[in-house]
Amino acid sequence: MPRPSLSRRVRARALLAATAIALYSTSALPAQARSAFDGVWLFDGTPATPGISMMDIRSKGSAIEGEVTTAWYGAIPMHHARIEKGELVFEADNINDRDHPTQTWHVALRDGKARLTGKIWYHAIDVTGTRGSSAQGEARAFHPVPLPAMGAPLHATLAPTPPMGWSSWNSFGAAIDDATVRAMADAMVSSGLRDAGYTYVNIDDGWQGTRGADGALRPNAKFPDMKALTAYVHARGLKIGIYSSQGPKTCAGYTGSYGHVQQDAQTFADWGFDYLKYDLCSGEWFYNDRDTVMRSYYAMGKALQETGRAILFSLCEYGRFDVGEWGRSVGGELWRTTGDITDNYATMAKIGFDHNGKPANAGPHGWNDPDMLEIGNGGMSPDEYRSHMALWAMSAAPLMMGHDLRKSDAATLAILTNPRVIAIDQDPRGVQGQAMRKDGTREVWAKPLADGRVALALFNRGESAIEAPLTPADAGLASVSRVEDAWSGTTAPALVPLYSVPAHGVVLLIVSP
Repeated sequence: MPRPSLSRRVRARALLAATAIALYSTSALPAQARSAFDGVWLFDGTPATPGISMMDIRSKGSAIEGEVTTAWYGAIPMHHARIEKGELVFEADNINDRDHPTQTWHVALRDGKARLTGKIWYHAIDVTGTRGSSAQGEARAFHPVPLPAMGAPLHATLAPTPPMGWSSWNSFGAAIDDATVRAMADAMVSSGLRDAGYTYVNIDDGWQGTRGADGALRPNAKFPDMKALTAYVHARGLKIGIYSSQGPKTCAGYTGSYGHVQQDAQTFADWGFDYLKYDLCSGEWFYNDRDTVMRSYYAMGKALQETGRAILFSLCEYGRFDVGEWGRSVGGELWRTTGDITDNYATMAKIGFDHNGKPANAGPHGWNDPDMLEIGNGGMSPDEYRSHMALWAMSAAPLMMGHDLRKSDAATLAILTNPRVIAIDQDPRGVQGQAMRKDGTREVWAKPLADGRVALALFNRGESAIEAPLTPADAGLASVSRVEDAWSGTTAPALVPLYSVPAHGVVLLIVSP
C-alpha cells in the first residue's frame, strides 16, 4: 500500500491533535468540571427561622461557589466551599453572633436529595431539598433592594428631655395584643404613672401580619384595628409607639420593612402612631458597616419626616459604629447603646455602669439609651431596683418601663414615680452624669443640673453593706449649703461624714452649692 504523502500525514496529525484538544477541553479540563452538588436545590416546609427556600451551587474548575436563600437574611454566600469525605462543606457568615462570626455547614447527597445542616445565630439547620430547575431557582432568588445615599442631615425636636413611657417587650415578648395595650394605657392613667410623666405606650415586636397585593403591611389578627387602638390611647392623654426593622424580618420573625420603608412610614403615620422603634435585627445581614447602617436609618428617618406626622424615631442597633456620633443626623432622638437588658442585677449593672455610650453625645433631642427598665418584673431586690432607677436617671436615659402595669405594687410605684428622681432624669440641661471616682465596688457619680444644683449618687456594687463618705468635691463644688435625699425628700444643711449603703444599693442626693 502506498504511504500517504507528507502533506496528508501532517494534515491528519493536525486533525487528530485538534480533535484530542477539543475532547479534552469539553470533558477533562478543570475549568469545565461540575460537582455532583451543582445546580438548584429547593427546600419546602422548612422552619420559618431562618426560612431556607433554595440552594444554588456552581462549580468553576476546582472552585465551588453558591448561596443559600433564606427569608430572614436573603442570600447567604458560601465561603471556602470544598468537598470533604463526599460532602460539600462551606463556611457561612453568622453576623448576629459576635462570638462566632462564621459557622460551618454541610451538604450531603443521598437518593437524589440534598441534606443541608449547620447553624446560624441560635438556630440549628437540618433541612432536606430536591433538585429544581433554573426557572424555579430564579422564582425563589432574593433580589436586593438598593439603599439610597445619605442626604442633608435630618433634624428632629420631639425629645428635649429623655422620653418616658412603657414598652411591651420585657413583660410580654411577641405575645402582645390590642386588649393588653389598651389595658396598659388604662393602668398608666389609674396608677398615676401618666401624671408622673410617663407618656408613651409602645407596641414592640409581634404586631405584624402580611403585606397585601398593594405591598401595604397589615397587622395580624391580634390587632384588628390600629386606628381605633391609637385613638383609644390618645383619648387617655397618652402617645403610642410601634416597632419595625429595616431587615426582611424582625427579631421575633415577623415582617420587617425591607423594600417598603416609605410605604411603612406612611402606614404608621396614617394609623396615628407617635413613635417608631427601628431594630436592626435581620438587617444586620444587609447593613453591616457604618455607612450602610447609617443610610438604612437615614432612609426611615427621612421617610418618617416626609409623612408630616410628628413621630419620635428610636434607633436600635445596639451601640454599633459609634451611633451616638451620628444618631441625630439620621433623625434619631434616642439610640440604644448596648445589647438587651435582662431582669437581673449583673446584666443591669454591666449595661448601666459600663456600656451606656459617651456622655458627650447626650443632650436635648439626642439620648443614649441603655434599654428598658426592668423595675417591677421581680428579678431584683428593692435596693437593686432603686439602683437601676437611680443609674438611669443619673445617665439622662429614656425611662421606658417594661413590667405589667396592672401588677404595679406600692413599692414599684414609689420607685417609678418619685418626683425628685424623675426630675434628675428630666433635667432640661440634659447632661449625662458620670462616675467621678471609683473605689473597688464603690462608685460616686455626679450630674450637674440646670438650676446649679448637682445630683450626687453613691453606688455600692458589692455584695455587702458599706459606709462611705461623700464630699463637695465629688459634686465639683467647693462647699455645699443644702442636701436633699432624692428618695425621701428630707433635707440637711451639709453632707454627713459617712453614708450607709446596702449591698447593690444607692444613696441618691441633690446638693446645692
